[in-house]
Amino acid sequence: MKTWVLLRGLMRESRHWGEFILKLQAQYPNDRIITIDWPGNGVLHQEKSLSHISEMVTHIRQTLAEQHINGPFYVLAISLGAMAAVAWANAFPNEIRACILINTSLRPINPFYHRLRLQSLPALIQLLFSDVAGKEKIILELTSTRQPQAALAQWIIFQKQFPISSHNILRQLAAAMRYRAQKPTVPLLLLSGAKDKLVSPACSQTLARQWQVPCWVHTQAGHDLPLDDSGWVLQKIEQYLSTLH
Repeated sequence: MKTWVLLRGLMRESRHWGEFILKLQAQYPNDRIITIDWPGNGVLHQEKSLSHISEMVTHIRQTLAEQHINGPFYVLAISLGAMAAVAWANAFPNEIRACILINTSLRPINPFYHRLRLQSLPALIQLLFSDVAGKEKIILELTSTRQPQAALAQWIIFQKQFPISSHNILRQLAAAMRYRAQKPTVPLLLLSGAKDKLVSPACSQTLARQWQVPCWVHTQAGHDLPLDDSGWVLQKIEQYLSTLH
């Protein structure tokens, strides 16, 4: 039995994995799947967001310890969550069996104009001043090529139930922008969407070259790869895990 830890990105909570979690559980029915919300997001939306990735690692480990969940863990993480996964793997490599990182970007390997695509800046600024529905519509447009309206309706409900403050959004952005990464020693797989409007797909490809780890690119997907094509992500996870045994 494997224990999975799933980490979402900026402004997202565990429920934003959507049906992907059910599909992951169906693919690995004997495995345990743990999702963790960041302070400021989801059930922790009233807390102050962490402004350093190292603090997010502490939050992950404390959450798991409180639930008496032991590793080693298989970590599936997207964007900001993937930064935390890399920092966790660097600090505590014995706790992690493998990391699968989706559409991440890391300083100093990736330049700032790739880590946050400049054409997305106007939308991100607009997002800070939009109402709930407008905010979630902008996020969907930035992160998904499919843009399923059913997902948008759910996201609006999530945000109304557990709203995230603009101050916490900025704190999470600060954590992402200031983090400096080193290559972990644990097994790594990179997954990337070629049509990501938020983070340049060049980020994952550059990481793969410098760190000499596999990187698979979905030619039609955006930033939220599990939303755009969950089947492809699950296929690549299984293909990669088969190489670890």
